[in-house]
Amino acid sequence: MKSLVVKRSIVVAGHKTSVTLEDAFWNGMKEIASGRNITLSDLVTAIDSERGQGNLSSAIRLFVLDFYRNQLADVRDGPDDAEGHLAVKAGAVMQSA
Repeated sequence: MKSLVVKRSIVVAGHKTSVTLEDAFWNGMKEIASGRNITLSDLVTAIDSERGQGNLSSAIRLFVLDFYRNQLADVRDGPDDAEGHLAVKAGAVMQSA
């Protein structure tokens, strides 16, 4: 049986590294990067620069979860109240719409 968690290589801040993620998180990251017109490497570099403790794979999962939670909050609040939420603290990554 094929593993749901896949190790992939990516360039982060100019250095090649590997990240182990489920396909759903990998696809979510690609969708977010595409929506922001940035490369996947640029998005992962921003996530990496803002993470405290923990590994990069965990930081990516938390980022993707936070991004989609913020989208849900914007929908719940309605378009008049949505000011946009930061998906990564300190604004290293652009605001979500």
